[in-house]
Amino acid sequence: MKGTIHWVSAAQAVPAEVRLYDQLFNKADPSNVPKGQDYKVNLNPNSLERVTAFVEPSLKGAAAGSRFQFERLGYFCVDPDSTAEKPVFNRTVSLVDTWAKIEKKG
Repeated sequence: MKGTIHWVSAAQAVPAEVRLYDQLFNKADPSNVPKGQDYKVNLNPNSLERVTAFVEPSLKGAAAGSRFQFERLGYFCVDPDSTAEKPVFNRTVSLVDTWAKIEKKG
């Protein structure tokens, strides 16, 4: 077994900021812009989403750079902005949604 899934009581869970990153640009070539504009028109406004999640209390003191898998969401690392009072996690890899791929083909 490589890991353990934990159930966390809402009363004991700790709020944390989770940063979900997506593509920075809406186009493969961000320099492909209408005349008179610059690459900023191709910025993805949804490239960073910040959400509040609830994590187990042991993650409050996790060191910056420590890595964890959050069930069904992906792999996350502790951000240097993180403190014991306000843990912050950045998604580094999202999990592949096999069911979405199957439905898309279906």
